[in-house]
Amino acid sequence: MTTLKIKRVYDPPAAADGARILVDRLWPRGLSKDKAKIDLWLKDIAPSDALRKKFHGKPDEWAAFCRAYAAELKEEAAQAAAKTLRGYARKGTVTLLYASRDETHNNAAALKDWLIRQ
Repeated sequence: MTTLKIKRVYDPPAAADGARILVDRLWPRGLSKDKAKIDLWLKDIAPSDALRKKFHGKPDEWAAFCRAYAAELKEEAAQAAAKTLRGYARKGTVTLLYASRDETHNNAAALKDWLIRQ
C-alpha cells in the first residue's frame, strides 16, 4: 500500500491527508458532513456495535480487541469494504478517520495494523 495514516475525524482536514475515509460505524457527534471533508464512509469495515461496546474504555484489553476485530474483518461485508479501501490506497495516500478520544487504542489503529499485515 501507499501511505496509510490515521487521524481523529475532529482534527482539521489537511491536503496531505489524501483520501479521507471514515472507518467508524456511527457518524461522529456534532460534526457536519461539510466540515468533516470525508471522501468515503466505510461502515462495513468498522467493528460491530457489540465489539465496540465490549472493549470501549478498556485499553488493557487492546490485544483481545485486535484479535476479535481481525476475526470480524474476515466477514464478507468487511472484505468488500477492505477491497474498496485497498483501491483507494493504490491511488495514493489514505487517511483512516476515527472519532475515539484515545489516539492509540482505536479501531483505525487496529485496522491499519491489520491492513499492513495482509
